[in-house]
Amino acid sequence: MRIIVAVKYVPDSAEEIGFDLDHRLIRQADSGLLSELDEYAVEQALRLRDQLPGSSVTIITIGPDDASAALRKALQMGGDDAILISDPAIAGSDVFATADVLAAAIRSLGDAQAVVCGMASTDAGTGAVPVLLARRLGWPALTFAGRIQLAGGEAVIERNDDLGTRLARAGMPVVLSITDQSDNPRYPTFKDVLAAKRKPIAKLDLDDLGMDPARVGTASARVRVATITRNPDRQAGRTLTDTNGTAATELATFLSAAAR
Repeated sequence: MRIIVAVKYVPDSAEEIGFDLDHRLIRQADSGLLSELDEYAVEQALRLRDQLPGSSVTIITIGPDDASAALRKALQMGGDDAILISDPAIAGSDVFATADVLAAAIRSLGDAQAVVCGMASTDAGTGAVPVLLARRLGWPALTFAGRIQLAGGEAVIERNDDLGTRLARAGMPVVLSITDQSDNPRYPTFKDVLAAKRKPIAKLDLDDLGMDPARVGTASARVRVATITRNPDRQAGRTLTDTNGTAATELATFLSAAAR
């Protein structure tokens, strides 16, 4: 059985981030990485593979050539192979087009029984792709999973949400999203890093997927960014010096006002 993990190549939050006149992210070469939340999805997929003899884990992403860095990190963690979908026409696509492209790639593989996603990406953070992808594929979606079990053609998860933890189940094939409350992602060893260099990364474009370029990109996007505002700089804090025994009263007054 093939288990697919859909991951995203995101900007490094430690780097300076800029946008062009169309409000699209300006990507600097070699400045991105695997979305931290997607590492939890990779970890759960690897655990499922270990429970299911004969299964494999394929990592898939959409992005420029540099996005292979995210795939390589997932392969270092233990993925078996990877697919990079890269085409200039995809630039500027919204979550709907992203789901369309991923669905086309997954259908082309033919033998996938489960697609595992992170709960959201660490850049856009919409959390919409897993559900949209399930709709495009015509598969059920089980979201916000902390634990997963696949057996007897059925997926069972422990779902973590605002209502607490509960069991949810669906028939396979299925799309799953994983929370950051699941098992901690493993750290690749030096041996894992070396082994990942020999694992294959296939590259596909829209022609390979039989997709019309008019269905993707900025022109077809249903979600548009109207404005971008930089977070305000952090203001200097206030220091209370207790010189006459009034610091405690001043602190209580400050905290009371801040809580209103």
